[in-house]
Amino acid sequence: MGLGGCIILIAVGAILTFATDWEAQGVNLDLVGLILMAVGIIGVATFTSIARRRRAVVPPVAPTVVDPTDERRY
Repeated sequence: MGLGGCIILIAVGAILTFATDWEAQGVNLDLVGLILMAVGIIGVATFTSIARRRRAVVPPVAPTVVDPTDERRY
């Protein structure tokens, strides 16, 4: 699940929790919405920590410059 899927989970969970007044027999939609938001937030945190590790920049090694006129090499 990518970052977009996590944001969609958060949005759907918020809609179920705060914007609807539906009632389903045997299902607490407020709790379902809270669970979806929690899973989305955990997914965003996981995705960003993995993406931060992938972007670790290793400084390039400076190339060794050889002077062709240096006679000590031979």
